[in-house]
Amino acid sequence: MPKLFDLSQGLGTNTSFWPYYPPFEVKYFKRKVEHGVNAQYISTSNHIGTHLDAPRHFITNGMTVDKIPLEWVYGPGVIVNLSDVMDDLDVYTPEMIEKRAKVENGDILVLHTGWHRFQFGEGDLADEERYLHRHPGAHPDMVQFLLDKKIKLWAVDVVSTDHPMDLPIGRFLGKGTFGHCDRVRKLCEKKFGGPEGVAKLFPEEDYQLTHNALFKHNCFHAENLGGQISAPELQNRRCTISCVPWKFIDGEAAFCRAMAIVD
Repeated sequence: MPKLFDLSQGLGTNTSFWPYYPPFEVKYFKRKVEHGVNAQYISTSNHIGTHLDAPRHFITNGMTVDKIPLEWVYGPGVIVNLSDVMDDLDVYTPEMIEKRAKVENGDILVLHTGWHRFQFGEGDLADEERYLHRHPGAHPDMVQFLLDKKIKLWAVDVVSTDHPMDLPIGRFLGKGTFGHCDRVRKLCEKKFGGPEGVAKLFPEEDYQLTHNALFKHNCFHAENLGGQISAPELQNRRCTISCVPWKFIDGEAAFCRAMAIVD
């Protein structure tokens, strides 16, 4: 009998949310003692917890969640373990991936960086600043690699597929106030060879690179995976991957319950 592994993070009021986006809120609007039933109301963005970004997220007339073919979000894939080589603000490359596992054309590609362990509810190492501000991200070479491999869906256990220096986090988060972006840039300059190294690896035109460069090709992603992604049985192996979102009409993103299915 196939064994199921939950690759999803829990979702609740403590879950870290994307900067400038609203947090997850939940309340009861009916309680059994008064109304004979328990019922809850939630208020949230789509970009919190384990979720899938549809092309509509960055492309005005891009494909919406309800139009994504099911075979793009369920099927053969591979989970690649990069957790042994990922540290604060690192980049992952196609070479790192292919050194560990064979990626077939059309696979669902899941990258296990180990960063999920810093999210609330994912263990004893919760560190919101580290999870949001210092997560690993894609090297620019990932764009052509994913297109060449004809991948529709790839997924990561971090808050974004993009590196913080290609995001508000490293460019303007807290600018002139709390200075989050200044601290991130300083760390990156130390890591990547000063301002020149940062400018070369993360040029201005690469802002939100994997979103802007890939969505127009219907290559999209899921973010904030976690759960059992560290299970020894899953590391650098092929399996069936499911990241099926709810059928959200005109949705630019949607929550999903990510799973690995091992025969």
